[in-house]
Amino acid sequence: MEYQHCRVFDYMLFLLKWDMGCLQIDPLEKRASVVEGSAMSQKVLFTWSSGKDSALALYELLEKGGSTVVSFLTTLTEDYDRISMHGVRRVLLEQQAQSLGFPLEKIFIPKEANNMIYESRMGEVLKRYKTAGISTVVFGDIFLSDLRTYREENLSRIAMNALFPLWGMSTTDLAERFIELGFAAIVTCVDGDVLDATFAGSLYNRDFLSRLPQEVDPCGENGEFHTFVFDGPLFSRRIRFEKGEVVLRDERFYFCDLIPLT
Repeated sequence: MEYQHCRVFDYMLFLLKWDMGCLQIDPLEKRASVVEGSAMSQKVLFTWSSGKDSALALYELLEKGGSTVVSFLTTLTEDYDRISMHGVRRVLLEQQAQSLGFPLEKIFIPKEANNMIYESRMGEVLKRYKTAGISTVVFGDIFLSDLRTYREENLSRIAMNALFPLWGMSTTDLAERFIELGFAAIVTCVDGDVLDATFAGSLYNRDFLSRLPQEVDPCGENGEFHTFVFDGPLFSRRIRFEKGEVVLRDERFYFCDLIPLT
């Protein structure tokens, strides 16, 4: 099997997406629906990693109101056709976006891409958004100030803004809220420097959280692990898959393959 490398710079990438549709989800509804943005609602781009923080940030954003989500953007490693950092197959990402009711633009970057290549490709996308009159991009970051600054500085170069629905919240509280809301996620990648291979392929639930070492953040905000959300209050249908093998990449990161079920 092929997996994208978990490169350090990937964790600092901010994900963006271009689409001209106007979509908004009512978090109290099981199914996402298409609506027209009102004059009082700001159009925003939503960076989508496929993981729990993205799902919870989306829920919080829509629950608060005042924003019309135009579309998702996900960055994939083109050599492996998988989501960067998370290692999830493209087809599962597409099924996920369809279930949530949002269009999906996929931005592909080579596995050996440096920041210059990445920022060049993303810069083209950002300019299209700006030309379309969209100036706000939503992220699921929680407390990494260096990452927030990186995102804000890149956006500010073309007069765009960043929005962080989860910023400053307790990661312990967020983990519990994610579970209480009824979201379901599986751990697809773990950093072998802090977690062993047995954590890869685990469901993200209270049992998983109870097994985490004390020094590991319950939301994996420091990159300790990554997840794929396959069901929850915003999904129109559950994403079906079976677990494949767990493999070690770069002598550090354990990936659990998820095999789509038709």
